[in-house]
Amino acid sequence: MTPGDVLKLIDPKEVVDLALALGNIDSPTGSEGPAGEFVYEWLGKNGFAPKKYAMIPERFNVAAWIDGSGGGHSLIFNAHLDTTLRPDAVWSARDPLDKLYHSAWVEGDSIYGDGVVNDKGPMAAFLVAAKAIKASGYPLKGDLIVSAVCGEISREPIEEWQGPLFMSKDLGVRFMVTHGVVADYALVAEGTGFGIVGIEPGKAHFKVTILTDTPRYYTPYLPRPTGLADSPNAIVRASAAIAAFEEWAYDYQQRNTYKGEMGTIVPKASINAIRSGYPYNLTSAPQVAAFYIDTRILPGANPMDVRDELRRVLKKVGIEGTVELFVYRPGFEAKGAERLIDTIKRCHAQTFSAPPAIVGDPVTSMWRDTNAFNELGIPAISYAPRAQSHAATKSFKVGDLTDAALVYARMAMDLCNQERGTSLPLGAHPDRAVAASVRPREQEDNADRSRR
Repeated sequence: MTPGDVLKLIDPKEVVDLALALGNIDSPTGSEGPAGEFVYEWLGKNGFAPKKYAMIPERFNVAAWIDGSGGGHSLIFNAHLDTTLRPDAVWSARDPLDKLYHSAWVEGDSIYGDGVVNDKGPMAAFLVAAKAIKASGYPLKGDLIVSAVCGEISREPIEEWQGPLFMSKDLGVRFMVTHGVVADYALVAEGTGFGIVGIEPGKAHFKVTILTDTPRYYTPYLPRPTGLADSPNAIVRASAAIAAFEEWAYDYQQRNTYKGEMGTIVPKASINAIRSGYPYNLTSAPQVAAFYIDTRILPGANPMDVRDELRRVLKKVGIEGTVELFVYRPGFEAKGAERLIDTIKRCHAQTFSAPPAIVGDPVTSMWRDTNAFNELGIPAISYAPRAQSHAATKSFKVGDLTDAALVYARMAMDLCNQERGTSLPLGAHPDRAVAASVRPREQEDNADRSRR
């Protein structure tokens, strides 16, 4: 049995059909169960012995092994089951019922659907690749693990939104790895346009609460004129703070842009939610308003430095308020991933005529499950198809999807048969140290000054 014999067992139609089947199971974050059950049953029907890993029974991860004979490197293929938009997201999307977010189809030479491109298409590709390796009996020295996880797309508990439906990243890769799904390396099949991504930022979420120091005015008594920052209406005051925040956010991303061997991070910040008043009681100006900020931070950055900067934004415009950190998830640069990267490059060259793509800054500036693997000591890289049209049309070429199955099969057969040698425990390997700060020296000095 040769690698070529394995590749012949990969049926492009099966890859596409599996991607469509998964893409047509609506599984927004919090409702991944049916998609997880489909993967679990598919693995069982194709000769695997899948296992479920769940902190919450209805939101589980699935993993299955091809056991190696020993002596080779082990590899996890990973992708997530959850998709981005819930049907009830009426305050975050113009049309939350748009079929692009809840279904999948082929049109011409492209496959469409948010769930396919993020992230069930690449999942289908490595599942069919693993099936071909298993069915062929191709010998592997190291273990190959395929995994499908919940909770990659962010939902975070805050205020009255509590409980299992509002949890995400703590349920997925982190829970699965800490409960036994461990390997030498992880390949996260997230869209990169077949580029290699080995660094990603962390994120910090903040709640900024604006308070007025005036009475709660009944509308007929509302005094005018006033400035924005001294308005008795907390919503109006918040608008002054938001204007100042926008200036800060652009300066923040410029000051903290990082360019390194693994890629470029442009850490951005955005106000993505706001609360104040009650639409059923509009007779008085509210004294309280809050807005909620998603801030991306460099690996090694301290979120409390960002909190202090946001406090200074309020002070600059003369507005009373508080800044609360309510989510912190650090970012990482892959350490000890050289063998995996070399394998990806070699197998990519065997599959494509062009070298791995240059990855755009937005792709290297987002949080993905590579961070969870890297934090837990498993060197992880993102690599999967993704077109420039991904964000706008939620599609990529069918050929890219089927090529992904070929390159993933090559990677598994190559890496898992490289001699492992003597290993140290996870966390003890000198190349697997958790990433230290990647901030330039000047930025570190600025942060030090801000703390003083």
